[in-house]
Amino acid sequence: MLLTLDTGNTETVMGLFDGIDLVSHWRLSTNAERTSDEHALLVSQLLDLEGYAFEETVTGIAISSTVPSLTSTLRDMTGRWFDVPTVVLEPGVKSGMPILYDNPKEVGADRIANAVGTFEAYGGPSICVDFGTATTFDCISAKGEYLGGAILPGIGISMDALFGRAAALRRVELVEPRNVIGKSTIESIQSGAVYGFCGSVDAIVGRIEAELGECTVVGTGGLSGLIAPLSDSIDHHEPWITLQGLRLIFERNINPK
Repeated sequence: MLLTLDTGNTETVMGLFDGIDLVSHWRLSTNAERTSDEHALLVSQLLDLEGYAFEETVTGIAISSTVPSLTSTLRDMTGRWFDVPTVVLEPGVKSGMPILYDNPKEVGADRIANAVGTFEAYGGPSICVDFGTATTFDCISAKGEYLGGAILPGIGISMDALFGRAAALRRVELVEPRNVIGKSTIESIQSGAVYGFCGSVDAIVGRIEAELGECTVVGTGGLSGLIAPLSDSIDHHEPWITLQGLRLIFERNINPK
């Protein structure tokens, strides 16, 4: 089986694939202070909770990371503890997708994995909207080329900024409000955050489609389950599309055709 790890600034998502099927997945807080040994212990314990022994189950590892220090840590982890074929998504790794960025090395590994997974599932032109620490929009052409996209502050850090600067406002649970017109401060914050981000997503997608033509739009990331159903532009909710992209990239590098 293939173990995939997508490490972002806020969360790390892990998935275990049996062929093309995702059979288990985990979502963890990212901690840049964890050592390679601690990561190895965590991976082994999570697999054990699902009834898997690493040495008997895992035949390969694919990693994407947007945290440079953790990229090195995870590479050390695989080299020290897990003697299986490993692909770390970084410049020089075959993605199977032309990167039409001015400087392809600037594109985050997760964005490439998102694009690869989205194009495999839905073709192009398409857009993957990832609701992570930042909300990213990744655009793929009909030919399967990575065109670029847009980046805006994520929901979580936007809310942190609001509560950090507005002394009278307190943190609230981020859920769909009962009404757009909030009848309390809590509901008003929820309405502004949820529908405000829906509006931002729909507006940016609309402008992208004005340049690219009608696209299939995919939502992924930690808060995609909240925003995608309320968005007018998101066609499909695919919470594990990044892991699917990592699986494909692993196969293209370990078993190239």
